Amino acid sequence: MMAQRDIHLLRAFTADDSDEVIGVAGLSNIDRTFKTALVSLCVLGDKRYAGQGYGTRALSRVIGLGFKELGLESMTGWVVENNTASLRMVERNNFRPIGRQRRCHYIDGRPYDRLLFDLLACEHKEL
Repeated sequence: MMAQRDIHLLRAFTADDSDEVIGVAGLSNIDRTFKTALVSLCVLGDKRYAGQGYGTRALSRVIGLGFKELGLESMTGWVVENNTASLRMVERNNFRPIGRQRRCHYIDGRPYDRLLFDLLACEHKEL
């Protein structure tokens, strides 16, 4: 359902040496009037490819599509505070920290903070 609405942009990504889909990256809440979107996901489904930069590059490409093809000017996103891999991914894509949403994300009954980030079109450099 998500892929059928124009407020979402989803892209599958593959390994460099294969056509096998190894993950998905996407934007949501795309607002063409305000030129904004939420970086909603970058998921590596095949853990054999973890730590090789696939997610970081896929996220960069999806961000690039949003800025170049959709004409967006600003994107926001969040990462759960203990997700070090995703924190590295947003940092490598030049996102800047803008705040913290406290105790709003529960994993196994334990509350975690969400760290909030944003990125402007002029700050993005596709990897």
